[in-house]
Amino acid sequence: MSAEETTDERASILLVDDMEDNLIALEAVLGSLNEPLVRARSGEEAMKALLRQRFAVVLLDIRMPGMDGFETAANIKRLDQTKDVPIIFLTGTDADAGYAFRGYATGAADYLTKPFDPWVLRAKVTVFLDLHRKNQQLERMLAREQEQFDELSGCLKKIETHMSAGSLQDVSELRHQVRQMEGLLREMRRGRGL
Repeated sequence: MSAEETTDERASILLVDDMEDNLIALEAVLGSLNEPLVRARSGEEAMKALLRQRFAVVLLDIRMPGMDGFETAANIKRLDQTKDVPIIFLTGTDADAGYAFRGYATGAADYLTKPFDPWVLRAKVTVFLDLHRKNQQLERMLAREQEQFDELSGCLKKIETHMSAGSLQDVSELRHQVRQMEGLLREMRRGRGL
């Protein structure tokens, strides 16, 4: 595994809460996952962080001064760059019963009330970390396949150029190009497990 792939495997988690004690508690619960934890004390700070880097998941408090959690989530889901980032809403137990419905309607992937069970929170976050890694792996695979398709296309253009020139003197070159294409196709099939 290359250094770039190892770095890509790291999946940052954005913690958004205006209360220092809550951020400390989240860090204590999620620290054992050994993934970067990024703090934001407001919806505005969260949006800035989301525009600077990719996150595997956002843990978002609902009740915050200024831009609350619902408004922050709506802004996250509105932007192409951030719309696919899963959001887990966190709110106090005295919260309005309609908060859960409103949270899901805003685009939340999950909803937990405080105080939350640390094991449950860690398990839920782990699922999103795994999904994030799988998505990154798929993106790398698709990029590699695109490069191989581009190479195949280049080989086909060379063959077409040779054939349109009408010169049969370069038959060995054409055979070489065809073998190169066959090799690329075999490699692509192996990459897909076919």
